[in-house]
Amino acid sequence: MAQTIAVLDFGSQLTQVIARRIRECQVYSKIYHFRTPAAQLREEGVIGLILSGGPQSVYAENAPHPDPEIFKLGVPVLGICYGVQLMGHFLGGKVALSKAREYGRGRLTITHRSKLFAGLPRKLRIWNSHGDKLTKLPPGFTATAESDNSPFAGIEDRKRGFYGIQFHPEVFHTERGVDMIRNFLVRVCGAKQDWTTQDFIAHAVADLRAKVGKSRVLLGLSGGVDSSVAAALLHKAVGRQLTCVFVDNGLLRKDERASVEALYRRNFKIDLRVVDATALFLRRLKGVTEPEQKRKIIGRTFVEVFEKSLKSIGGAEFLGQGTLYPDVIESVSIAGNPASLIKTHHNVGGLPERMKLKLVEPLRALFKDEVRQVGAALGLPKEVVWRQPFPGPGLGVRVMGDITADKLEILRHADAVLQDEMMKSGYYWKVWQSFAVFLPVKTVGVFGDERTYDYVIALRIVESIDAMTADWAPLPHELLQKISSRITNEVRGVSRVVLDISSKPPATIEWE
Repeated sequence: MAQTIAVLDFGSQLTQVIARRIRECQVYSKIYHFRTPAAQLREEGVIGLILSGGPQSVYAENAPHPDPEIFKLGVPVLGICYGVQLMGHFLGGKVALSKAREYGRGRLTITHRSKLFAGLPRKLRIWNSHGDKLTKLPPGFTATAESDNSPFAGIEDRKRGFYGIQFHPEVFHTERGVDMIRNFLVRVCGAKQDWTTQDFIAHAVADLRAKVGKSRVLLGLSGGVDSSVAAALLHKAVGRQLTCVFVDNGLLRKDERASVEALYRRNFKIDLRVVDATALFLRRLKGVTEPEQKRKIIGRTFVEVFEKSLKSIGGAEFLGQGTLYPDVIESVSIAGNPASLIKTHHNVGGLPERMKLKLVEPLRALFKDEVRQVGAALGLPKEVVWRQPFPGPGLGVRVMGDITADKLEILRHADAVLQDEMMKSGYYWKVWQSFAVFLPVKTVGVFGDERTYDYVIALRIVESIDAMTADWAPLPHELLQKISSRITNEVRGVSRVVLDISSKPPATIEWE
């Protein structure tokens, strides 16, 4: 087993990004609840701790605090943002509300030599997200870096191996942030860089075999990256015990059902069943406009369809899903974790009590780029591994407002035009995601000599690394013009095309 770096989760939406960056450095990371006892961490042989950021103040009444004994484990500790404030709070320093809060881009100046900043330039761009700051260092600590509003943006107690930074090195906005994390792992913790995709596959296969045993597994196959890689991994682990069910929920892209059937019957030796549940889904969604309600209806209906599929395959004990880390992060509720709820996902949050299937989620610890690496290592074709993400609720969360068959058809046609031009230009493979959104508003247009009053299509095209943050992609004007012209000319019912130039945050990638 590879050496383990423990990441204590204090509720930051970026906790899993920290874990991901550690794995990028080929070091195994594992996320623990912030209350995990120091004794458990010792028993599991962790060689270093990282204290994540968090949305609260360390001195607040219900602030998440760790077991104080973690500072006596004798292993290096790195506190990030809220984590460095915890170190100050627990080790004899002082934390207070900052007069000038720091959010967004900032500037770091390294003032003293430190293992954490080894090999880095003296000045760096960083990303901040905090309203509190250290005002007094704990005994034994020295300052190693400063920012515009904090003289203690970097601190260390080299003797005990304790390091702290007030900014977020895990996000790509921070210049050389991954190098800082690597320095902590290798130079401070002495970690061996021996964690690879093949290691993950080997451990995942062993865990799946142990969990599933001789039971059967039912997997909802959408044809997207996540469900396909989950299917391949499960198939490698349990073989013929896996049955995949493709549900046509009426919320698919143009010709999706036919292409998925053709692809999987050609490339996989998996038991694939196709269920047409279009009428059921559209009936349940009729008149529903609230996004969370849509997702919940779609999720519940999926479960019901799977339950009925059990009879045709002779029963199953497990339900396989392609849940990823971002799904889990954005579905966390305040009741179970200090992080704030952003949105729920159709395949996260548990199953109904009456549901007899147990969940198995082999990709739950991975980000999208890791999933692609696993898919490639398992020998999946390029058109599957590098396909752009598609939400579980499908076009149900890309039709704003109530969903009808006519609106879905307009959106399918517009999205097909967009994807065709993205493929032809080569930009499909260069961006993270590109899709069309149906807006339930009509605007005046002119076709020939006639006045029209038709709907609006929005284009959402973004660049990202892990879907936690994203920027809109600046496509060539000529390409955007061609896409717009084709949609307004070829898609009946559309008179206007607009471009979404919002970044995440504050917007999410999907509109709902």
